[in-house]
Amino acid sequence: MTAATKSAAARRPRKRAAMGLFSPLTAWLTRPLASFHLLLAVCGLLTVFGLVMVLSASSVDSFNEDGSSYTVFVKQVLYVLGGLGLFYMGLRVPVRVIRWLSFPLLCACLLMLALVLTPLGSELNGARSWFYVGGVSFQPVEFAKIAFALWGAHVLVTKRGLLSQYRHLLVPVVPAALLMCALVMLQPDLGSTATLFVVMLALLWFAGAPLRLFLVIVLGVVTGAVGLAVIAPYRMARLTSFFNPGEDPTGQGYQAMQAMYALADGGLFGRGLGQGWSKWQYLPNVHNDFIFAVIGEELGFIGCAVVLMLYGTTAYVGMRIAFRNTDPYIRLVAATLTTWLVGQAVINIGYVVGLLPTTGLPLPLISSGGSSVVTSMIVFGLLANFARHEPEAIAALRSLGPGKVGKLLRLPTPAPYRPPARRRPSRPAPSTRPGAKSSGAPGRQRSTAARSGAQTRARGARSGPGSRAQTRGGHR
Repeated sequence: MTAATKSAAARRPRKRAAMGLFSPLTAWLTRPLASFHLLLAVCGLLTVFGLVMVLSASSVDSFNEDGSSYTVFVKQVLYVLGGLGLFYMGLRVPVRVIRWLSFPLLCACLLMLALVLTPLGSELNGARSWFYVGGVSFQPVEFAKIAFALWGAHVLVTKRGLLSQYRHLLVPVVPAALLMCALVMLQPDLGSTATLFVVMLALLWFAGAPLRLFLVIVLGVVTGAVGLAVIAPYRMARLTSFFNPGEDPTGQGYQAMQAMYALADGGLFGRGLGQGWSKWQYLPNVHNDFIFAVIGEELGFIGCAVVLMLYGTTAYVGMRIAFRNTDPYIRLVAATLTTWLVGQAVINIGYVVGLLPTTGLPLPLISSGGSSVVTSMIVFGLLANFARHEPEAIAALRSLGPGKVGKLLRLPTPAPYRPPARRRPSRPAPSTRPGAKSSGAPGRQRSTAARSGAQTRARGARSGPGSRAQTRGGHR
């Protein structure tokens, strides 16, 4: 036995042991409703984890402002309860209703994005992007992202037979995206503008747009970003502080430096839940934009790895739902919403660890903030709805019943996807224009006469000289 054969034989038991270790997980993932149950578990874990970290990160600010350590936490719990109601609505609403409502929702969001720039909107941290209604604040741009994803997918799926032409691929999706981005930049809100571009790029990518189109779009985005940075001094200062945060450690680079100190202070296992120092006025917006720094400080690298694993699982389940469905609308919406949700988490974590410029985007389901939490739970509700529309899931629900979760939530049985019937090509109407070549009645008469003349000549050729010779011979 050679050395290679011996090493291969030694590796086989280890492979069998690894397969035996993961075989229960693999078997569970093959179940019809595995995507649905896994998505519910990830959403629940992220929500509970976010509430715990918001309580820990906001306790000092809440006590300094209101005399109670639970003010921000209580508001976050109320937002989560409201988000659960919208999660349930997204889980129950039929897909055809979602498609029908996509355009009215987009129009309503465009109207709110325009109204927020008027005195009806409220300004916070230098951006006029908030509405206050009955003591509750919300950002319309967060809901506009969902509406644009639903409407853009509807348009691209409706025109999927024409997407090889650029004018059908780009219009009206790209003009609508540019209009929304222009309204958001007037607030100004660079982070939300970036996520709107992520939604647009995801729609075009999963619709099958060519790669050269993305190169042109990325080049245009980079050029526009540089131009906006040159125009606004605060954007240029933020960009220069990203490349060298130590140049202005008490100004533009303050948050980035303090976030890095908090992450370094956490080490492998962290200082312990609630024992971090960054929330003691050292790191601004610690319970919102920079909550990942608190996770690294109090829970260490292990806590950060758990968060990354949860978002990685979200990406896996969302793409699994997209590729296991047969409805093209569900496939496009599920892939786009998953890309947006996970992409926003990547942007947030990226600027906390110093890999991206600071944009002020919250960490989905973990950062405090009503609009972010509610819209994230709507996205999870829609994805859970789409998970129940997988063909195997529909077959299991129709044959075996709704199951424990379905009975508890009183969920209806989803209808199977039926592709639209192909239209038979209609016969062209006869043309009565003078000079019509072959479509009108005279043309048909001429072609019929020509065919009969050709047949007569052919018969005459077959029965010509030979037949005449036989006739003469017969007379003889």
